[in-house]
Amino acid sequence: MQTDLRNRDLIGDLDFSKEEVETVLDVAFDLKRKRALGEPHAYLRDKVLAMLFFFSSTRTRGSFEAGIAQLGGHGAFIESKSTQISHGDTPKEIGEIFGRYYDGIAIRHCDWAIGNGYLNAVAKASRVPVLNMQCDVYHPFQCLADLMTIIEKKGRDLRRKKMVVSWAYAASYQKPMSVPQSLILQMPRFGLDVVLAHPPEFRLMPEIMDQAQEQARKFGVGFEVVNDMEEAFKDADIVYAKSWGAMVHTPDADEGAKIIKKYSHWITDERKMALAKSDAIYMHPLPADRNIEVTDGVMDGPNSVVYDEAENRLHAQKAVMALTMR
Repeated sequence: MQTDLRNRDLIGDLDFSKEEVETVLDVAFDLKRKRALGEPHAYLRDKVLAMLFFFSSTRTRGSFEAGIAQLGGHGAFIESKSTQISHGDTPKEIGEIFGRYYDGIAIRHCDWAIGNGYLNAVAKASRVPVLNMQCDVYHPFQCLADLMTIIEKKGRDLRRKKMVVSWAYAASYQKPMSVPQSLILQMPRFGLDVVLAHPPEFRLMPEIMDQAQEQARKFGVGFEVVNDMEEAFKDADIVYAKSWGAMVHTPDADEGAKIIKKYSHWITDERKMALAKSDAIYMHPLPADRNIEVTDGVMDGPNSVVYDEAENRLHAQKAVMALTMR
């Protein structure tokens, strides 16, 4: 167990070593137990977390706000559009000033080719930890919750388990690619054989792919890329299928929307889920475009763990805050 994570930023999934992630999970499971038993755990009494949002949120805001309160602290919700950030406050100024007002700064900024750079610029100027509530490159807290859920459902020994990370059709908007990128970076470290499936235009960032392959080699697991959803689903233990945009192929939103329409058959339905193992779990970070991205039968079916997965956001985030903001 790595016990000293005080004042550490968590912006990218590899910012914490495998051993440090294991520490986070140990603490998260303990905090989940304490909440279930009603045991007080106000480890961050009088601490205040700035929660700065450039991008709308449901689970992220709710889980961070509830989590810091359950730890004895307070979460300050700050929307960029309603502050002077929209009129000139720079990342350096936010880091310097919020780092003096608050005990931690959590930021959600998903604008393509902007978000991650903004978080790192704030972190460079801040004297308190900066936590990534999702950017254009990474979604580390979702990934920690996903890993926690997989361990709950499949046990701690995940070696030789097959995890499919698949693109799925969604017509609502070009969603960030941060979730699949975090998954392919983190999951090989814990023994999972990862199969990444997507149409050709929906490839992930080349540097992230290189890092994922490096992690797979380091930990002796499989990492494969296919362009066929059904091929990927065969004999899977874990199916994680969600939409993301074609930003690497084209940053143009209109062109990206046209490309998305070509692949409406990439839906997670009962027929495709039947290709996976009978005890396979279906995962999604939510919100999902129901009966477009995934059918009701899968989302609400016996293999779905999406609500347990959403709950675990709370516990994983509390663990990181408790470890970094003390």
